[in-house]
Amino acid sequence: MRTAILVDGGFYRRRAQSMLGEKTAAERADELSAYCWKHIRHQQGKHDVERLLYRIFYYDCLPMEKKVFHPFLQRQVDFSRSELYTWMLAFMDALKKKRKFAIRLGKLADEQAHYSIRPKIIKKLCNGHMQFDDLQEQDFQLEVDQKGVDMKIGLDIASLAFKHQVDQIILISGDSDFVPAAKLARREGIDFILDPLYNPIKPDLFEHIDGLWTCDKHFNPKSKETPSDEGNGLTS
Repeated sequence: MRTAILVDGGFYRRRAQSMLGEKTAAERADELSAYCWKHIRHQQGKHDVERLLYRIFYYDCLPMEKKVFHPFLQRQVDFSRSELYTWMLAFMDALKKKRKFAIRLGKLADEQAHYSIRPKIIKKLCNGHMQFDDLQEQDFQLEVDQKGVDMKIGLDIASLAFKHQVDQIILISGDSDFVPAAKLARREGIDFILDPLYNPIKPDLFEHIDGLWTCDKHFNPKSKETPSDEGNGLTS
């Protein structure tokens, strides 16, 4: 079975940092590559067929270079000098050298980038549990949207399906924007698997996929309570 793996890079990086901890750019690239190959090599059941990797498509944006005013610090923050900027460039460079990886880049809408107070902090301010004088730097978050990433994922799914280049698509993502493309792929006979890295998904998404599978227990917040090498697969 020819299999393509599509990775929502922003989602993977956030989830991996949260569940697996901080790593160097090279280590994170090695980790992602190894994780994708687990999907290819892992047999979920005795009736599961052998997979052959077609390609790993990685979708992300290059880091922001501009300066953004921080309302708490009362100064401009230069992102071209940040550790994240250096880390992201090294991470992308490391992925480009990996076998079978294809990098698909969108753009950041950095002209609209700004800092805002985190939602949970706004709630505390509104219910009186916190005062404006209590605000700290960590109570603010950068708001910047990606442009073109979801569209590239959808176009690649459609292209893979219409050209019959693969028999199976595994999408590593945590949102539901993929649903129209997934429905199209399934109508073309593609086996469509979603890997949300144990991130909860809406129950009605199950009708638009052929299976749900995360093949590493370390992404499961409950893994310490119920250790297991098994994923949460629903495929046959």
